[in-house]
Amino acid sequence: MSQLAERFDLERWLGDERGAVERALQRAMAWASTRLPDDPLEVVRHGVLGGGKRVRPLLRGAAWRAVRGDDGGDALYDVAAAPELVHAYSLRHDALPSLDDADLRRGRPTTHRVHGEAATVAAGAALIPLGALQAWRACRALEVPAEAAREVVATLMRAAGGAGMVGGQALDLLGEGRRLDAGELDALHRRKTGALLVAPLRMGALAAGAGEPLRTALESYGRSLGLAFQIADDILDATASAGDLGKNPSDAALEKSTWVALHGLDQARRRASEEARLAVEALDRAGLEAPPLRALAAWVVRRRR
Repeated sequence: MSQLAERFDLERWLGDERGAVERALQRAMAWASTRLPDDPLEVVRHGVLGGGKRVRPLLRGAAWRAVRGDDGGDALYDVAAAPELVHAYSLRHDALPSLDDADLRRGRPTTHRVHGEAATVAAGAALIPLGALQAWRACRALEVPAEAAREVVATLMRAAGGAGMVGGQALDLLGEGRRLDAGELDALHRRKTGALLVAPLRMGALAAGAGEPLRTALESYGRSLGLAFQIADDILDATASAGDLGKNPSDAALEKSTWVALHGLDQARRRASEEARLAVEALDRAGLEAPPLRALAAWVVRRRR
């Protein structure tokens, strides 16, 4: 790691970036308020504001800066908020009684516990087009060329759909009560979790005008980071309490296949660290300094929630 990356103050950066993302999400909800009645808007807002690691928007902003080096202003964070809106939809649907049947997400009661199942399903569905519109509107404000802006939106929608997160969720459901092999488990993780971590990096690179080599490097970084992130989640689910996590550990109760269940804690920790190393190697090969991305690769495997 370079001296610049070693000196990088990750905690300060996380605080500053999360604050900017939170303000972008508030702007997105204010825009949504002009298009939704008050009752469904309140359900949409639940779980969007005031919590979460915000990894997806952090990656999108960091990718832009890795390519461009400039700030981008509020519009940069408005684009970065788009994958977080789609992620918020996935969290509320994943918590429903028919899936994880969870009481807590991000340290708060789940949306269906507060507003009911029907309203939660509708609000989650509303967040998908809202995320797409958010990406398009913010790209245009950043003066991203129309063709690149369309590909930014398409990248987000592909990552959220059957080839990405939703497809991974289906594999997860099919795997309950039976032991997946290592290949099946990797495929599940790369779709359910990894797709929405790779997408913000590609979105940031596209919006910044990166060529194919830089886009490929950032996507390779994202694939390794996504797997490290999910394995770390599996470890936390097996070792931490609901209070520590801000959600209910549920993998064992649902008899889900996880890296810990398949390989044990020690091997899971080694694989997470190896994937974090591979993520940084992808940046090295492309000659990208990108201190935030390097620091995030280390952070995902040492976090406590």
